[in-house]
Amino acid sequence: MLETIRNAWKIPDLRKKILYTLFLLVVFRFGSVIPVPWLDPTVVRDALTQNGNTLFNLMDIFGGGALSQATIFAMSITPYINSSIIMQLLCVAIPALERMSKEGEEGRKKITKITRYLTVALAALQSWGMTLTLKNAGALMSVKGIPNWLVMLTVIVSFTAGTSFLMWLGEQITGKGIGNGISMLIFAGIVSRIPSMMVSAWRSFMSGGQNQWWWLIALAIYVLASIAFVVLVNEAERRIPVQYAKRVVGRKMYGGQSTFIPIKVAMAGVIPIIFAMSIMTFPATIATLFGRSEGVLVTVARFITGGGGLVSRIFYPLAYFLLIVGFTYFYTSITFNPVEVANNIKKNNGMIPGLRPGRPTVEYITKVLGRITLVGAIFLGIVAVLPIVISECIPRIGSLSSLALTGTSLLIVVGVALETVKQIESQMLMRHYKGFLE
Repeated sequence: MLETIRNAWKIPDLRKKILYTLFLLVVFRFGSVIPVPWLDPTVVRDALTQNGNTLFNLMDIFGGGALSQATIFAMSITPYINSSIIMQLLCVAIPALERMSKEGEEGRKKITKITRYLTVALAALQSWGMTLTLKNAGALMSVKGIPNWLVMLTVIVSFTAGTSFLMWLGEQITGKGIGNGISMLIFAGIVSRIPSMMVSAWRSFMSGGQNQWWWLIALAIYVLASIAFVVLVNEAERRIPVQYAKRVVGRKMYGGQSTFIPIKVAMAGVIPIIFAMSIMTFPATIATLFGRSEGVLVTVARFITGGGGLVSRIFYPLAYFLLIVGFTYFYTSITFNPVEVANNIKKNNGMIPGLRPGRPTVEYITKVLGRITLVGAIFLGIVAVLPIVISECIPRIGSLSSLALTGTSLLIVVGVALETVKQIESQMLMRHYKGFLE
């Protein structure tokens, strides 16, 4: 392993990409401690503690604690993720955008430009709602001689500018560094919470006396087992064999080889979890935008997010699990088209052994995809919901840092680590070096 790292460091262009990525991640962490003017971080932390399962807590995890510290990166990269998801759905629903996305490099540039504008709009709207929430919580300071609307405007602009800068950082990492830029920023934010999480876990368990050691051991085993489970399912795939017929072109013979179509079990990744979380927090977000602290909407929001008694605590994980399963099927159907795959096989004189080209092939691929998607959907649901169930069954676990038991964070950290290692591995193999995965 050490020799492999040493060999990778000897490659000039790969070394530059790694250093460039690390430099931008350091810039991201520095920005995570720059405070927003006229915002009290103590009150912000208290507000996050009281809100529980809300979108703000998710942004705090993704931003590495930037929101709880009331810094300019408090919004994290969440608006960009939402805008990217919206654009993917619109490219399927609107023919004009679909044609634009298939126009090659120029089309992709136009889609990227629209995504950026949409990100700024969503960031401004979301920062407005967050600022209203913080104002109701008393986090905004009163400054003599400065009107309240100017204080609120400063906070909104600071949050929006921070998200826009993170979007630029992510694009720079993707273009000139290693790995996907947005994923690397989220990865860095989550990993930066590990030291504070470990300290929180230690204090929580030690506060119960020496008889609490076995809780700490059980938590460590749970986290390690979860990581192993995520790696296993994330790398699992169903391979459909394909046989290509031989054909003669001029004096040469082509085809005749056997290959396969890989269908990943977790094809949708963490997208369904983000979709489901957005739906579950939608009532709370609407209530926040209207600045309400009481009323029917707030009561419904509290019930949906698991803060309204025993029935609410049962409803929340069940609805969350079902939404994840539904969105997994929905997103997989968008990203993988069995008809298109079958047509490509037919055009290249291929066939699945035992099946005729055309409709039988489409039906077979659809059936296999449905079964694999069910396994992946249940996997995502279990990883996301199990920490919630454990926290409800064992109240002491609920006092720990959210990073220790957040399935979404676990999926992102493991997934980004695997993808980054694969990218470095591919560049190593191009230069005839032994890779990380050997």
